[in-house]
Parts: sequence; structure tokens; C-alpha cells
Amino acid sequence: MQNLAYNLLKGKDAALVAIEPKTGRIRAMVSTPSYDPNDLALHNINEVNKSYERITSDVSNPMLNRAVSELYAPGSTFKTVVAAAALESGKYKPDTKIPAGASYVLPGTKTSLTNVTYQANGVDGKISFEDALAYSSNTAFAQLGNSLGADSIVKQARKFGFFDSLTIDGSDSTGFPMRSVKSTFSIKPTPDRLALESIGQGDAKVTPLQNAMIAAAIANNGTLMKPTLVDCVRSSDLSVLSQTRPTVMNQVMSSDSASKLTSMMQAVVTKENPNLALPNIHVAAKTGTAQIGMYNQADNGWVIGFAPAENPRIAIAVIVHNTSTFGSYAAGPIMRQVMEEALKQ
Repeated sequence: MQNLAYNLLKGKDAALVAIEPKTGRIRAMVSTPSYDPNDLALHNINEVNKSYERITSDVSNPMLNRAVSELYAPGSTFKTVVAAAALESGKYKPDTKIPAGASYVLPGTKTSLTNVTYQANGVDGKISFEDALAYSSNTAFAQLGNSLGADSIVKQARKFGFFDSLTIDGSDSTGFPMRSVKSTFSIKPTPDRLALESIGQGDAKVTPLQNAMIAAAIANNGTLMKPTLVDCVRSSDLSVLSQTRPTVMNQVMSSDSASKLTSMMQAVVTKENPNLALPNIHVAAKTGTAQIGMYNQADNGWVIGFAPAENPRIAIAVIVHNTSTFGSYAAGPIMRQVMEEALKQ
């Protein structure tokens, strides 16, 4: 999985994280551009110094672990968090009709949001909650975010792991622990900013690890397991010095809400993104395309998902940064191939 993911991401500014939902074990973590660590493990110190200088002066920053240390606008993948908050409120079901429409003027502004596809507009200004996620309706989720309120979304995001740095491997005592940076969402946004952040734009920012954790928690009946990299540490005689055990990090939603959201994420594949489907395997997913740059001249292409939907064994998040196409096409094929590889084992 690691080799396949690296080869698929090679040549891109991208990252991938794949997690076992039931255990939290990170099965693959890739960040590109990357570098060959063998160049820093030579016996000739002068050659090591030259390699280090070359790598650190590279403008593509290959030493940055984009999977845990870089923040990206999540685009429509964040709609899963808003959807979870809505389901947990008890006021919404997949077939609930919610406001949508072809356009929506952000509160207090003259800025109008639109949708990419006509299906996302709904009919007569309304759309089912499931179709709003399946067709990624910006007008629906912007209005839904303001209906729920910032406090509700912030509370839900916090349960998924937002606002906290997570130590994935090592500790201060062992030296150089691997820690993720904090994923963020505005605590007290104005209504116009809340609408934008509810569709994953504005000030909402996530790591690829965080997005994989969102998918994994939904897949695991609403239970988020702590992500881990190392199963065990052994001494020179192979005796076990420490053993990693699956640890519950949080109950982010009820199993009923997770089941409903899983069905809605399956509709994302069956109704709008059949290119993400696997033969004879039900896939649950959410794509995202976040506009970036001063003049929105590029995109973050995202996809998150898990499979098999009825008994998930793998949850994956993929981002391709600075792309020129939708997340379904930039990141989707990568997730699909790594997911297929995971399910062979």
C-alpha cells in the first residue's frame, strides 16, 4: 500500500493517509515531493552535508510531511462534519428537505454562492439532505451551516479531533515525536464566514490525517480510534519493550448517525461519482474541490472514503494540492487504487 500510494502521488504536491477504522493503525502515510533518506545516512560526512543542503534548499520542501504538518482548505469534504452535526441534532434525516437553490447570497454581503451541477440546486429551492451531500450542494450546506450555528459545528469538529495537536509516534522522552498540527475552524465566525466555512472554504483548514480520521470515525460506527504508526518496539533479543494497543480517542457521534451518514456517503459514489466505485464492493466517500490562491486560480483536489461500507476495513484521505481539476478526478483514482490494494490483504 505504501509503495503503491507513493508511486501514485510521485510528481505531485500531494499526501495520503490510510487508516484501519477499528484499530486506528495507519497502514499508509505518504507525502510528496519526498527525498531519499539514504542520502543522509552515508559514512562520508561531507557527502551527507551536501545532500542535506540540497534537500533543505529545494523550493518544493521535500522534508515537509504534508500528511500531518500542512493545513489545507478541505473543500466539500468538510460537509461530512456539518452533516454529522445535523444528524446529531436530531432535526435532520437523510430524506429531510432542506433549503438549496441555484444560488445563495452570503448574509450581509453581495457575494453569491452557486453550485457546480444543476442536481445540487434541488427542486423549487429544496433538496433532500442525502442529495445535498451526494451532489455536494454549496447552497444547501451554506444555509445548513447557518441554521445549525457555529457552536454546533465547532462542537462536532472538536469531537473529530479539530483544535488539538496529536502525537502519532514517539514522545518528548524518546525524542523527536511525530505530531500533527491543529486543524481549525472559526470559533465565532460572522454568518457569511460561517456559510463559507460550512462548505470547506474560508478559514476552515485541515491536515490529511484529520480528514482520514473523519472518514475512519464515520466508518467505525462513530467511534474515533487514536491513530498510531508503531505496533510494538522490540529489544535486540526481540523481546517486546512496548506494545501499542487500540485506544478509543472519542465517540464523535451515535452509531445511528454514523449509519445514516455512511448511507449518504455511499450515495456520493452511486449518484454522482461512479468513478470511485469498486467491483462488488460498496464504497462510501466524499469528494472536495477547494478554490485556493488570491484569484481562485487553482484547487485543492480532495477525496475521503472507506470500504466496504457495511464492514469497513480501510479509511483513506487523499489531497492533490494546486491542481486544475475536481477532487473526484485528481484524488479519486488514487484513493480507489489504494483502497483496492488494501482490500486484497
